[in-house]
Amino acid sequence: MTNPRRQLAIRGIIFLVLVALLFTFSRYIPQPLSAFAPAGEEWDDFEGIYSSSDKLSRFLEALGPYSPAVFVLFQALQVVAAPFPGELTGVVGGYVYGEKIGFLLSTLGLTLGSWVAFELASVLGRPFVERFVSADVLHKFDFLTTNAGAAICFLLFLFPGFPKDYLCYLLGLSRMRLRTFLIVSIIGRVPGTYLLTIQGASIRNQQYLAAAIFAVVAAATLLLAYLYRGQIYDWIKHRHGTEKF
Repeated sequence: MTNPRRQLAIRGIIFLVLVALLFTFSRYIPQPLSAFAPAGEEWDDFEGIYSSSDKLSRFLEALGPYSPAVFVLFQALQVVAAPFPGELTGVVGGYVYGEKIGFLLSTLGLTLGSWVAFELASVLGRPFVERFVSADVLHKFDFLTTNAGAAICFLLFLFPGFPKDYLCYLLGLSRMRLRTFLIVSIIGRVPGTYLLTIQGASIRNQQYLAAAIFAVVAAATLLLAYLYRGQIYDWIKHRHGTEKF
């Protein structure tokens, strides 16, 4: 077995062990706030779950003790393969599990997914990353693969609207240590994750005014980030040379 394959096999075993532990302890995690999905309901429209917060919520609530584990894997999957938007799963986490547990489960899932993406890029290299990251994004932020400062990467994870899933792959091509990457990505994702979680929890508690305020704040932040994205990217590119990890 070649060295890359051996590394990938080792990481695959670690991932499977983590998933096994996740399902083992899932029954001890506080379950969904209520189970309004009928028992034995058929989920033949599984693809529709990805695009509907209501369907995803009902699907999770119907899973019983394994619901938290599946939700964590959904969050991880949306980082690695992006089959559905992270905003959807983030809000659903708060809606189904409440503010505290929803935030913790979302953070765990995002961390797991970020680690997987980072490791895949690190082991399989640039040709593999090019399958997931668009050529435009790869060209614009290619400098991160040669000199990825921790502070700059933290700002990118913190920056609303930036493709953080792509960033995990890009940093996997860099010389950044895994420990540094995990610290930067976890802390950098916290504000956005908490905002989505509390928005979902507010809807569940029928605090519609609070949910609307959070939605407006999030939309306004994204709009400002979009309008000034050019200046922000230029500043980040200008500063990256002075940051070390």
